[in-house]
Amino acid sequence: MEDAPRPITQDSLHAIYVERSIRELQRAVQEEEDVLAELRRGVAGAAPLTSATASLSIMATAYEAAARSDPFLPFADSVLPALLAMRKTHGVMAESETYLGGEGSKSSPALGEVQKWLAMDKARLEDQRSLQVALEERIVALQSGLEARGTMTAEEKRQEALDKLRTKKSDYDRDTAALLKSLKQFIQGRLGPMLAAEELGGPVVGGMVDVQTDDLASGFSSQGKLRKPPSGDKAGKNGKDRNEDRRQRRIDEIWGPRASAGEDGEDDEEEDRSNWDEATAAAVEMQELTEELLNAQAGAGGDSSAAYVTIARESAAARFLVRSKVAHFHPRDATKLRLIDFGRELDD
Repeated sequence: MEDAPRPITQDSLHAIYVERSIRELQRAVQEEEDVLAELRRGVAGAAPLTSATASLSIMATAYEAAARSDPFLPFADSVLPALLAMRKTHGVMAESETYLGGEGSKSSPALGEVQKWLAMDKARLEDQRSLQVALEERIVALQSGLEARGTMTAEEKRQEALDKLRTKKSDYDRDTAALLKSLKQFIQGRLGPMLAAEELGGPVVGGMVDVQTDDLASGFSSQGKLRKPPSGDKAGKNGKDRNEDRRQRRIDEIWGPRASAGEDGEDDEEEDRSNWDEATAAAVEMQELTEELLNAQAGAGGDSSAAYVTIARESAAARFLVRSKVAHFHPRDATKLRLIDFGRELDD
């Protein structure tokens, strides 16, 4: 009794196809080698090419022959297409892992950079959407306001405009008061001692930033350096009183007797003269000068010639304003000073 034929399994069928594909490839390789050997034998006995035209003719003939020949196609059940597809897929996967910064990759992690760019683009998109929503809400509010104004009477419109002007004026007044307060604090705390030092023969404002009020009592030398205060008062209380009197007379000579009467210029019997020093007097002078200049500028009504104020002397305060490009002297009269109108052209 003969044995029944063994059934062909999927693995055995695949092995048969692989073996046939290998034999087919070997046959195709052998055919190409035979053709190449024939070409080599022909070239060995042929004369060398002497011109580019002959070389071009040979190449054209070869291309035409290759175009007329049938392409190599594997048989229907060949595993060659699947192997080529697997090799191509494996190469693409390896390149993708390298580009994405996979394990063992020496290139920079491009995936992290792409994710960072994506997050930045998402943030920009959210900002644009928020801006769009805000603009749409603003457009709706403006349209509603226009519709409401369309039903207002002329008197209501005038009243609305008047209320807006009053609100702006109130805001301007509040900002002006805050600025004047800050200016006063700066003059009294920082600028006053430096102005006093310049008036007493010391460096100009800014040349000595940290000026102590007690140092001003000793004055400055002819070289503009601080004099050393006396080490002791041998005359006792009377000598100290005489030094204070001389100091006060010096203040009166430079800044005038008003500095001894108080900031408002009114005599006050209860005012302590010892509270007034060089820094305080210089600060009062600067405050009065700036106030006078501001009032003159506001009352000039755009007339630059009416904005000048007459100063009794060329003080350190006036020189500081001129150096700071805040004010300037009259071109033909050095006793007149005015603020620079930053809102107009300098056409004096």
